[in-house]
Amino acid sequence: MYRVIFIIIAVLAIALGLLIGTLNSESVGLDLLWVQLQWPLGLLVLCIFAAGLLSGLLLAWVFGIMPLRVKLRKSTGKESQRPDG
Repeated sequence: MYRVIFIIIAVLAIALGLLIGTLNSESVGLDLLWVQLQWPLGLLVLCIFAAGLLSGLLLAWVFGIMPLRVKLRKSTGKESQRPDG
């Protein structure tokens, strides 16, 4: 079941990427101080979206999941070291 859902989402993502790339095919300049790029607008939009998604997931992991893992590890470590009796 999960495989079918994954395939459907992947096909939709590819179709959306092709649609954005096709409708925004004009070339734009991107100046990053040390390098200048001439990329199609659709590719630039998709790359910026992917970079934002990855940075958001990374921040959520660092500030949300990691502190909870540390807290869980500390709480289970203290319970396992407690003497019985």
